[in-house]
This record gives sequence, structure tokens and C-alpha cells, in this order.
Amino acid sequence: MLKAELRKKYMQKRKALSTDEAFLLSKNIFENFITYFKPREGEKVHVFIPILERKEIDTQIFINYFLERKIRVFVPKIVAGQLINIEIFTYTVFETSNWGISEPVSNEDSGETFFHYVITPLLYCDAKGNRVGYGKGFYDGFFESVSAEVKKIGVNYFNPDENIDDVWENDIPLDYLVTPVDVLSFGRGLE
Repeated sequence: MLKAELRKKYMQKRKALSTDEAFLLSKNIFENFITYFKPREGEKVHVFIPILERKEIDTQIFINYFLERKIRVFVPKIVAGQLINIEIFTYTVFETSNWGISEPVSNEDSGETFFHYVITPLLYCDAKGNRVGYGKGFYDGFFESVSAEVKKIGVNYFNPDENIDDVWENDIPLDYLVTPVDVLSFGRGLE
């Protein structure tokens, strides 16, 4: 299927989930992530802040876990059309952006280019790790700017049942996909 078709289909499937279903599935995704990757104190994780109205995976569960265990947390923020990385702490002040995303008030880019894990938002991912997001291309640009050693991990409610027919040469695939029932690797072993 084409990205536009998959985007529409999986936005509808996500929209059909109840708030309780989305939260329970998010918890299962979180548990699979923790069990598989076993993040440790001092490691650096880049994780998106969810738009809960769009029923995105509730990554606040991840963020709370990381901060409690002294795992360094970085979140994205779009400033002047670019995705920057802001390190957050328990005392970080947030505001809601025009897109309905809770973001740190600060616009100070951390300058980090290495993360142990980048937890990536998406609407769909195929069996080769190709992603369908909202179509803005922020994460492809971001992936080009970080270390090649970064583990790019998608999180999704749905398994990869269909191929993406219009993958572009600049699209950067994921290394892993975490779903409520599984962790899929796309050819890169856990190191």
C-alpha cells in the first residue's frame, strides 16, 4: 500500500481504540521495551511526548520510569522548522504547543548526537522497518544527524501486516519495532 493509504487506515484504526484500550496497549508496549532492552542508569534515551488526543502511545509511562531510575531523557521539540533535542528532568517546565504537544519551555538544544535508544512515533511500520508517520520528515532528518550506533525503535499498537510500496531513498528504516505482543528486530542484534 502507499504511505498515504496506510496513514489514513492506521489513523482510523488508532482512533477506534478506546482511551482505556490505548493505555493498556501502551503499558504492554512499555513492558516489552523494558524487558527486551533493559535500559540502565546513565544511558540516554530520546523519546517523544505523546499527543494523547491522537491516541499516540503513552510514552509518559516510559519517561516516568526513566527519570525515576536516573536514565537520561531527551525529548524532541520543533524550533524554526528543525527538530532539536532537549534534556528533561523532574523539574522541567512544559507548555502546550500549537500542535497540542506538551513541550519543554526551553529552546536550548542539548547538542547530543548519541543516544542509546530513540523511541520513535509512527502510524505504521512494515516488516522491513520502514515507517509511516505524519509525513513531515522530521525523524528522517533527525536520524541523519545522530550517531549510526543509535538504536532506532518504533512503538506501535499494530503489527506489520502490509508492505509500504512507496519507500523513498531518503527514508531511514527502524532497527526495532515494539508492539503490545512482540519486539521485532530488522536485522540489527541487541548489542
